[in-house]
Amino acid sequence: MGMTMSEKIVARSAGLTQVEAGQIVMAKVDKAMMDDLLGPRVEIAEQMERMGAKIWDVNKVVIISDHYTPPANAAQADIVKFTREWAKEKGVENYYEYIGPCHQIMIEKGHALPGEVIVGTDSHSCSYGAVGSFATGIGSTEMLGVLMMGEIWLKVPETIRVEWSGKLNAGVMAKDISLRTIKQIGHAGATYQTVEYVGSGISELPMDERICIANMAVEMGAKAGLMEYDEETAAYLRSIGVEKEFTRISSDPDARYSSVLQFDASALVPQIACPHEVDNVFDVTDVKSKIDQAYVGSCTGGRYTDLKMAAQILKGHKVASGVRLLVSPASSSVYERCLREGILGDLAAAGAIILPATCGACLGLHSGTIGEGEVCISSTNRNFIGRMGSKKSFVYLGSPAAAAASAITGQITDPREFL
Repeated sequence: MGMTMSEKIVARSAGLTQVEAGQIVMAKVDKAMMDDLLGPRVEIAEQMERMGAKIWDVNKVVIISDHYTPPANAAQADIVKFTREWAKEKGVENYYEYIGPCHQIMIEKGHALPGEVIVGTDSHSCSYGAVGSFATGIGSTEMLGVLMMGEIWLKVPETIRVEWSGKLNAGVMAKDISLRTIKQIGHAGATYQTVEYVGSGISELPMDERICIANMAVEMGAKAGLMEYDEETAAYLRSIGVEKEFTRISSDPDARYSSVLQFDASALVPQIACPHEVDNVFDVTDVKSKIDQAYVGSCTGGRYTDLKMAAQILKGHKVASGVRLLVSPASSSVYERCLREGILGDLAAAGAIILPATCGACLGLHSGTIGEGEVCISSTNRNFIGRMGSKKSFVYLGSPAAAAASAITGQITDPREFL
């Protein structure tokens, strides 16, 4: 019996030639990522101190302070300070802060590579599947074991094969592929499974867009989201200084899937996830709501391609009176590129408020939280009750294009009207 992509990667990490879904293995971890939210301050530092334990390999550990940067209060500042000092004390040189959400940084800095097994203390660690990594989020207790042993207990996941054929039309983005897939599978329909994205609709996308899709695999309950290593992957890795050639891992023709789903990208229209579930998805033309805020940013929707699209829609227009448009680039390097190319200038000229590269507004910690009764359309990944602020607020999820178009009209709007 053939193996899927995730089965091949897990088998390699477990030192086995063959595995199958449901099998329990001990997998060697290639990289371990911690953020400031669920990193060393949460149980890990204290327990390691109590046991006199050391990190198994400091070169394979990456720590990124992103949720609380820039800190909004003294408590957040203390958390970042603790995280920074702990990383230094333990000799973890791969420490970053104030430069953007951890998932963008992991990929940008070349810490996520094809064929690796990566774990992170954030559920959206599945983002690294865009470059062919089997990556998944774990809790702080599990991370404690990984830091000491360099291994993790895994049940080999089943795989859902999601085939997207055709090419996206103007105004339709990767976020729309994500939301349409989630609508079909449901918010828990892929629990402890890998979602494998294939087809011309995926292979024609740039890396920016692929990361968005892999990022949201967890919104279906998935253990991982995976895409094949191809010429686009290789070109992207070269662009960030990774010259190594990688084995091209793809599923065998006789691999076994739990299900196979087929979609046509050319028939897709912009999608909107309505409050308060990510799978509560409708065509943008079927959604009617005024908005108070539009947000373009995060590890889901703040990359170069996203900001460029938002600027294209906004150029020559102004943000509607009474509406706030917040833009947070996904990293400092994205910020700098968009600044050089005039994209941030175009956004600001339209009335956008340019924020630092941070996680803040996405989960209601700072830099754009919303109040009672307020409505936000966001290019982020979750719209749960209270996700971006008040438990009595409302979050709609859409593409950066949809967020930009809605900021112009003051209501949920089809971005194709501005292209």
